[in-house]
Amino acid sequence: MKRSILLFSLTVLSFSFFAQDIKLPAPQKEGGMPLMEALSLRQTTREFSSKGLYPQTLSNLLWAAYGFNREDKRVVPSANNRQSFDVYVILEKGVYLYDAKENTLILKKEGDFRSSAGRQDFVAIAPVNLIYVADLRKTSSRDMAFADCGFISQNVYLFCASERLGTVVRGWFDKDELHQLLNLTEQQEVILTQTVGYNP
Repeated sequence: MKRSILLFSLTVLSFSFFAQDIKLPAPQKEGGMPLMEALSLRQTTREFSSKGLYPQTLSNLLWAAYGFNREDKRVVPSANNRQSFDVYVILEKGVYLYDAKENTLILKKEGDFRSSAGRQDFVAIAPVNLIYVADLRKTSSRDMAFADCGFISQNVYLFCASERLGTVVRGWFDKDELHQLLNLTEQQEVILTQTVGYNP
């Protein structure tokens, strides 16, 4: 009897853990705004609605940022194809790591930590904050990590222009606070953050 209760408890705990991850719908890789039009509409926004992104929109956003468009190649280039970045996603319900291969958000910490994503007031209101983390063991050089991060953030800008979303890439954040929140190693470094959401 005790063994049955123990097995049942372990099953419930296991289910609860995996249920906290977010399996995203497959990204839509066709359609959207023509490139030249998106470029003409690309802009920075610093005011956001608290309205959350639809799961499909979030999936498309993350694929545009750092997904795979070939078996082992990303939608963005990287020096020597090192693919040295991780993209963390801070939502109202938790902190997640984007797993592009599985198209899943892996829960790292439960709770609303949006205010930790930056020092501007709007980061705590906007539905999505992306944190770009470089693994310095994988990069060709620290300078190239900054270049690679620029490719990611620009893809997000163009996606947001196409979808009529607001976004702003930010360098004003507490690096130590984010390092601790994300439980990063000494060889991992937060390079930039980027806020995404609907215009108010």
